[in-house]
Amino acid sequence: MIVRIMGEGQVRLADSHLAELNTLDEELAAEMQQGDGPGFRRTLQALLDEVRALGEPLPDDSLEPSELILPSPEATLEEVRAMLSDDGLLPG
Repeated sequence: MIVRIMGEGQVRLADSHLAELNTLDEELAAEMQQGDGPGFRRTLQALLDEVRALGEPLPDDSLEPSELILPSPEATLEEVRAMLSDDGLLPG
């Protein structure tokens, strides 16, 4: 799967990693519902760090269709809320 981190670029991520990333996604959704700004910031950073660590960066000139778009590390709680689906940021 191709994942775009807004403002950074794309990485190729094996679908097998979605289950472990979903744990962070669920934690992020709970923090957003509670309005926990510091927790939200910490978990968003952890989610993005994990995607970067598990994924393989694509060249900057590559324009693959992204199957998943994640917010930038600087995104606000309100901006991320607008991006959420019923499943959170990640499918499943």
